[in-house]
Amino acid sequence: MSKLQMLLEKSNVVIADGAMGTMLQAVGLAGEAPALWNVEHPERVRAVHRAYLEVGTRLPIANTFTASRFHLSKHGAAERVAELNRAGVALLRDEVQAAGVDAVIAADMGPSGELLAPLGALAFDDAVAGFEEQARALIDGGVDVIWIETMSDLEEVRAIIEGVRRVSKDIPILASMTFDTRGRTMMGVKPETAARSLLEWGAVAIGGNCGNGPEEILAVIQKMRAVAPNAILIAKSNAGKPEMVDGKTIFPATPEVMAQSARALRDAGARIIGGCCGTTPAHIRAMAEAVGR
Repeated sequence: MSKLQMLLEKSNVVIADGAMGTMLQAVGLAGEAPALWNVEHPERVRAVHRAYLEVGTRLPIANTFTASRFHLSKHGAAERVAELNRAGVALLRDEVQAAGVDAVIAADMGPSGELLAPLGALAFDDAVAGFEEQARALIDGGVDVIWIETMSDLEEVRAIIEGVRRVSKDIPILASMTFDTRGRTMMGVKPETAARSLLEWGAVAIGGNCGNGPEEILAVIQKMRAVAPNAILIAKSNAGKPEMVDGKTIFPATPEVMAQSARALRDAGARIIGGCCGTTPAHIRAMAEAVGR
């Protein structure tokens, strides 16, 4: 039995963490690759992990979302995939150990930022190879689960899963997509279609993340549960749809709003609940308290 399964057996709802990117932006990240901070500003990354663990997160995610060769090459760091991913996992593992909590260590893998052929220039096999490289670093670093996040193209999800499986046949894979275009992903994928495909490809938990806010994510969970009533469902919405105020990006959903959302998501069947862009430890604390954690 995996650590994730054991945690889910003990808790009806597992609290994931909130945003990493917007938290780092609040302390100075501006334009550089977030994964570089795993070695350049490790104390700031650890502080984010620590803050989430303190408010109830038990499924924290390493700072590896854009740490594939595809993103790092844009910052002249394509050769540092192994270093930056392993460093990200080590920072999270150290904070979990220091907190002395029973937590599952996750690392996320995000989209390449390119279009797969035939719509774009990235060949499927090249995508698989790039994701395999990242997955190898994460798994060698000691993660408990791989979390595929913020995806819009099912074929790219399949490429990531294939890359992960080339490294490990049994590490648990979680997968969530972003349904922010009239209930579909940017590539036109419906929640129902995503649910069926992700489960068929072996994901142990599926759902939605990011997007336009809590109301949107609730609809995603409801639609996925309708076609996959026994699936472990994930819900991690942004703290509302971002707005520009005085030249700054503001996420309008308060901790109280996100707490109400957490209760609704739990009642709709979500078992892994957290936050995405704009969410903070204050949001996660309120959400954890709302669902009785």
